[in-house]
Amino acid sequence: MSAIFDALPGIEVPVGSISKSLAGMWADTAAKGGPAPEADEFKATQVNFVLHLGFSSTPTDAAEQFQTAVRFSHRYPCRVVVLCPLSEKEKAPTELKAKVYGECFLGKSKGDTRCCEFVMLSYPMAARQYLESHVSVCLSTDLPLYYWAHRFSSSAKLNDYQYLLRRSRRVMFDSAIVPIDALTFPWPQPEAVRDLVYARLLPVRQSIGQFLSAFAPESIVDGLKSICVAHKSELAAEARVLTAWTLERLVNCGAPKSLPTSTRLLEASEPGSICLRFEYSNGHRFLWQGDLAQNNALLEADFGSGTASLPTPFTLLGPEASLGEAMFF
Repeated sequence: MSAIFDALPGIEVPVGSISKSLAGMWADTAAKGGPAPEADEFKATQVNFVLHLGFSSTPTDAAEQFQTAVRFSHRYPCRVVVLCPLSEKEKAPTELKAKVYGECFLGKSKGDTRCCEFVMLSYPMAARQYLESHVSVCLSTDLPLYYWAHRFSSSAKLNDYQYLLRRSRRVMFDSAIVPIDALTFPWPQPEAVRDLVYARLLPVRQSIGQFLSAFAPESIVDGLKSICVAHKSELAAEARVLTAWTLERLVNCGAPKSLPTSTRLLEASEPGSICLRFEYSNGHRFLWQGDLAQNNALLEADFGSGTASLPTPFTLLGPEASLGEAMFF
């Protein structure tokens, strides 16, 4: 049995009658007085969304990501298919197993009701060759497909899921919790791949970008020697992504692509959670320093015309907002 599959809510149903079972689930909910769609148009499904729970997921983690998908569907009603592969260590049946789950909620107005549907599929690797046909039956036709690969243990093994990798408008993973080679792996559609770390840094990128937009690009890169990001250990992935983004933006301002960059751990005595600093040879300076515990940050700069400083909020996007950012922007 799959501990992950068992940890997720839903009604276990025959794999061959998932569509019929979804209709029966809503009929049963309505008969008991619960919220249910009166017709298909009330589901207002906008996207197909596949959540793939990799071998590194735990039952607790799987339940948490499931709730993230539920919250995401409140804003973007969708048909969600949750893949629960069985590792070779688990005593697994040879056939696929399925669960269905549905939830209705109020939309933007009192009379605006939206419903989402979930299908959970548990499968041993021996039956993986049949997975694509079952997934295709679960998806709504004529809607874009998005694929979230969560905590996969091997990029090479994930590459076996060509049906999803090639058909999906976006392929998403969190580089903080997957193998590091995921960043350089030759994905079938590299232009579709999105890192959730980059997505959740959106408030930081906006804050720094808006602050620096007040200065001439040539003054920002004049005398620039290097970029350094210091961080607490739990923000190592954010530091790596912030460094790469900063270099890209500075190159667009005229800095050389070979501009040195570095990351380091913050010392215990140093304040804040993460810090971005530009090093100059001409007295210019730039510093952004954020403290997650206090939810605040400070921007300071002097590009030859006096010191400018600006205190700002410091937050990272939550999981469901990060999914939306990675999917649609």
